[in-house]
Amino acid sequence: MYDINITHFPERNNVTDICNSHHYSRAMPAGIASCSICCAPGLLASIALTAALLAASAGKAGAQDSNEHPSVLSRFEFVVSSGGLLPTGDQRNVLKRANMTIAQLSYAVRPYLALTTSMGWARSRDIAMADAPKLDVFTYDVGAELRADRWLSGKALTFTPFAGAGAGGRSYNYRSLDVDATHNLAAYGSVGGELGYRRIRFRVEARDYVTGFKPMLANGASGRRNDVSVMAGFRITAH
Repeated sequence: MYDINITHFPERNNVTDICNSHHYSRAMPAGIASCSICCAPGLLASIALTAALLAASAGKAGAQDSNEHPSVLSRFEFVVSSGGLLPTGDQRNVLKRANMTIAQLSYAVRPYLALTTSMGWARSRDIAMADAPKLDVFTYDVGAELRADRWLSGKALTFTPFAGAGAGGRSYNYRSLDVDATHNLAAYGSVGGELGYRRIRFRVEARDYVTGFKPMLANGASGRRNDVSVMAGFRITAH
């Protein structure tokens, strides 16, 4: 409510005010005149509309901020993939093609950049030896992924291509022979993509590894070897 006090008009006993387009006259004591102008319905409606717009804007800003700045927990991605280890070049004379399982943990620093670490286990055989003994091949590395903008963004079905690179190590260990494991440096380049449907993600990745190689039975010379791993796995997102 707004109060307007009009003073020092001794020559008038009545003051006529206009309030909300209605005319009325009130008798006042000599020397003091006052009237009260009530808030008009239009003003109340304007205040209510402004409050509603502010509330809506605040909610939208909060949602945008949540999308642009996701929580720390939602930045982590974990997937267990299955696939194969495919020896190439001279590696084909030593290793048999093998089934491979990889556990991979990633952290999305930005929508287009993720840091990733992975550990893989391939169940192979040393085909250069008699009886081809079973050979466990362990790969462990850290790297980074560059991710393109999500295709079909806003649709139920999306696709995100990516490319990456990293470095780490490669170990060979005979499962049943009393021989020390060998350890070598390794590096890789990768390409792949992730197909999304609602909260489900299907990830496919191919990695080309270049590794050092030490003879496992001290026969032969050390060198450099190459192999390819292809893997696929599912994960579920928080949103």
